Amino acid sequence: MAKKPSKANKKQQAGGTPATVALTAAGVTYTVHAYEHDPAHPSYGEEAAEATGVSPERVFKTLVADVDGALTVAVVPVAGQLDLKALAAAVGGKRAAMADPALAERTTGYVRGGISPLGQRKRLPTVLDASASAHPTICVSAGRRGLEVELSPTDLATLTTAVLAPIARP
Repeated sequence: MAKKPSKANKKQQAGGTPATVALTAAGVTYTVHAYEHDPAHPSYGEEAAEATGVSPERVFKTLVADVDGALTVAVVPVAGQLDLKALAAAVGGKRAAMADPALAERTTGYVRGGISPLGQRKRLPTVLDASASAHPTICVSAGRRGLEVELSPTDLATLTTAVLAPIARP
């Protein structure tokens, strides 16, 4: 009788991160972009755009904020900044602040600079900047530094049950 593959083996077969495992399990079409992460680079998102050759308007960073005491994921282009007021409004909150990085890492299961909106340890409310819908595909972290995943914004919104809202500013 054949053994079922272990959870670790399934992860390795599907690409190695909870994000790529989630994408594979959902049957979503995606492309992985790997690059050598430079710890000295001042911006994870800008580094990803430069290393992959993808426009910074199409590379999105995943940020974790505290909205009225609840952790919330914001996905915005690396070419812009998160508008905390707009994020709070998008989820019906009043106040938002960036979450404590250690709490964000513990809750999502990812390290800073590698937090993906997909495959998080605990599913959090997610808001995807509305500018994503202007592109056929966007890139987000695949769950570790030096690894991006390219997929349609519609698939990302569906898999994360994200709200689309204008939460980024230039």
